[in-house]
Amino acid sequence: MEETPVGRERAATTRGGYAAAITITVCLFFLWGMANNLNDILIAQFKKAFVLTDFATSFVQQVFYLGYFLFAIPASLLLRARGYKAGIVTGLVLYAIGALLFYPAAASSQYGLFLLALFVIASGLAFLETSANPLMTELGDATTAARRLNWAQAANPIGAITGILVGRNFILSGIRHDEATLAGMSAAQRIGYYRAEVQAVQTPYLIIALVVLAFAVAAIVVRFPEGEREVASTAPRPPFSAVFGKPWLLAAAFAQFCYVGAQVGLWSFTIRYAEANVPSLGERAAADMLFASLVLFAIGRFSGTALMGRVRPATLLLAFSIISCALAAIAALAGGQIGLYALVAASFFMSIQFPTIFALGVEGLGPLRRAGASLIIMAIIGGAALTALMGWTSDHSSIATAMLVPAVAFVAIAAFAFGALRRPLPSNSGD
Repeated sequence: MEETPVGRERAATTRGGYAAAITITVCLFFLWGMANNLNDILIAQFKKAFVLTDFATSFVQQVFYLGYFLFAIPASLLLRARGYKAGIVTGLVLYAIGALLFYPAAASSQYGLFLLALFVIASGLAFLETSANPLMTELGDATTAARRLNWAQAANPIGAITGILVGRNFILSGIRHDEATLAGMSAAQRIGYYRAEVQAVQTPYLIIALVVLAFAVAAIVVRFPEGEREVASTAPRPPFSAVFGKPWLLAAAFAQFCYVGAQVGLWSFTIRYAEANVPSLGERAAADMLFASLVLFAIGRFSGTALMGRVRPATLLLAFSIISCALAAIAALAGGQIGLYALVAASFFMSIQFPTIFALGVEGLGPLRRAGASLIIMAIIGGAALTALMGWTSDHSSIATAMLVPAVAFVAIAAFAFGALRRPLPSNSGD
């Protein structure tokens, strides 16, 4: 049988023809992991610097994941028209612009400007994720797509850990005044304290912007696979609306909505949970609990991906989602140190869920794979919706009770995994 253009692209990539492009693509997982988890530090920092409620701090994640939601389809359309390089370069440039906006936002001490900067960063990440995730699933055998994407996404928790280390050491001051101390300060002292806390973000985000711009320049000069445009020239392209006629894809999108909401909510409020349930912990010690969560997440990603060589991805997803549900429920009902340890341990079992849901969701979509990918990326809006629900629950009940929200979300993911086990395995031929 004559080899198709896409088949030639995949073979060339496997032989190393696009080694530089694949290296940059894997680095993208690192870059957005760092951006996502710096938000968890920003929530703690902004709560202190702007004196916000838990619901108000959730605006950080709301605007961030709204950016993903709004720009996933434009990213998919750009990929269809211009290929992977255009999507990746556009995403990196937007990411850098958003990071640069942190400088004037901090100078003016305006929470709204910070939210705008985060929205711009997220719009760039929508382009990066819509490009990188389907690219990694396409390059090779369809039966190993979930495992291959998990290996590529192993760079994501490393980026997340880096983000927490940057935030802990260069943003969080470790200084937190109680209400009595603040009341005893003069107006000038209070303003000085709040301004110093806000301006702590300037230098880290300026450096991030420069690093991201360097990657954008590298992506411009490196050759990327152009299979997307080749497919467009040899076969009619179905309309984007065709994805809504794929029930399994819609189920995957809902599962991803629940997963991202659970992950973002758990990590966003880990510091808050630690401070509320173990009062002896200071701000930086609470951040260390978030750091421990991400280390476990990284370990889980590597070990879980290795297990996929022996265990069907859907089976592993089912087991990990059930355990995550149980640990979130313990965090909600037990509280104290036991609840905190359960909350931290849940990260190990969350590790393989995003890429596995993604890979299972785009199985068998053929020419709709990239459009389907953008729909699953749009589902990242769950990070805004469920985090807001957790913030509201915390304000009206307690931060521990708020952990019931991700517990329920993991039930939905387990249901999706169970459904995946009932589906036939993908063929070896790919799409």
